[in-house]
Amino acid sequence: MGKTSSCVYLVGAGPGDPELLTRKAYRVLQNADAVVYDRLVSQEIVDIVPPGCTRIFVGKASGNHTLPQDEINELLVKLARTNHSVVRLKGGDPYIFGRGSEEAMHLSRHQVCFEIIPGITAAAGISASTGIPLTHRGLATGVRFVTGHGKGDEELDLDWRSLADGSTTLVIYMGLAKLPELSRRLIAAGLSPDTPAAAVANGTTAKQRQCVSTLEQLPLALKDIDFTPPVLCLIGRVVSLAHELNWQGLTYENLGLETLDAKVSA
Repeated sequence: MGKTSSCVYLVGAGPGDPELLTRKAYRVLQNADAVVYDRLVSQEIVDIVPPGCTRIFVGKASGNHTLPQDEINELLVKLARTNHSVVRLKGGDPYIFGRGSEEAMHLSRHQVCFEIIPGITAAAGISASTGIPLTHRGLATGVRFVTGHGKGDEELDLDWRSLADGSTTLVIYMGLAKLPELSRRLIAAGLSPDTPAAAVANGTTAKQRQCVSTLEQLPLALKDIDFTPPVLCLIGRVVSLAHELNWQGLTYENLGLETLDAKVSA
């Protein structure tokens, strides 16, 4: 893309831990004239923004949007035409359930210079922090990222038969509210109710909590321990390794681990 007097950097802030921010992301933040950031960007990362830089919060929560997406798109164009360097800061990676490509398309159509700076997506960051590998020889030959977000009471429109693959790890973003449906539909499509499953709230941060159970029991377990978003769910046989690969000495809530360990060793 041709060089212009200003540029919008679509930056992935990573899963929450400020030390997981890339060096390139840190550099553009330090040189930004304006930063437009989301709800899932941790305060520790927002605090990296230098004094004098304009900070604009455009976070979205379920049923509560500070700005609609169309207005965010227009805001980026407007800022690009009045600021030399604009950072659009997103949790995780901007191109994985971050609507970064929609914003990039809008910038492109308005002939605004932009650059994509990837970030560590929640799946990779939380997988590492909990000791649950996304793939493992003999347990998972692939991984799929799925959004569990749906409109109100509408059921999720997913290819359940395709997802119900015991050799694949499923990572569900934004799936807490729809977890009972996800569990029910995956089991109905053929995935074993005893498939190991985990949920992690506020992953990679000091507030992280994790629960390990089974696909069938995880929705009930989370009700009992009152998890609140953001929550990432991992479903698949790799979750059975959580206890053995728990390098941080994390406390896993619920009673699933002993049962899962027994099933793996059987």
